[in-house]
Amino acid sequence: MDWRDQGMLLAVRPHGENSVIAEVFTRGHGRHLGVIRGGTSRKLAPILQPGAQLDVAWRARLESHMGSFTAEPIRSRMAAVLNDPLRLSALSSLCATSAFCLPERESLPNFQAETEALADAIHSGKGWLSAYIFWELRLLEETGFALDLSACANGGGANDLAYVSPRTGRAVSRMGAGEWADRLLPLPECLLGGPITLDGARAALTLTGHFLTQHLAPSLGGRAFPAARTRFVEQVARA
Repeated sequence: MDWRDQGMLLAVRPHGENSVIAEVFTRGHGRHLGVIRGGTSRKLAPILQPGAQLDVAWRARLESHMGSFTAEPIRSRMAAVLNDPLRLSALSSLCATSAFCLPERESLPNFQAETEALADAIHSGKGWLSAYIFWELRLLEETGFALDLSACANGGGANDLAYVSPRTGRAVSRMGAGEWADRLLPLPECLLGGPITLDGARAALTLTGHFLTQHLAPSLGGRAFPAARTRFVEQVARA
């Protein structure tokens, strides 16, 4: 079995004396793992940084095997953000969250393209914070936990939406919330088409973080959510 594809490197971890196991979010084969022999060498280690765009060839005796990658670099994204702690943290969070949440070997071409586009925005420094927030909403949608922010869950239409139910993920208006308002999650205006501010970004990341950690993570076995995302949210809070 073998194929060739392009994708974004999400994570690497040591394997044996000088190899690594790489996770690549490929365009045609989804999140895919493979061993890269010599991955810790001086030649390959600088290439195998999270966020790197790679051309990979995968080979295995059987499709069910992990198999091995050979990788050629297309471009690095890490070097451009090393001197910007916030963007560096965002790229790390993007890669770690994708590796944690995405199903293995399931082709997601549209979402993969959106993920690469976000990584490119972080690399360029243009419009990336807004793109990151809406990427997390798309991630929840792709994994079966979409939020419904179109109308009030209590029948109040789309007017004056201010909260989200932490249980159902549906929007609630101020009038519809009534005495339950203190039990609901605030709905930032930036998710309804308003401008992106740092306060709004923090509130939006808190909202999506609730559903990532309290709904999605338990469905994946209850593993701890990646610390890289927590560090990113902390960086946004300090910005």
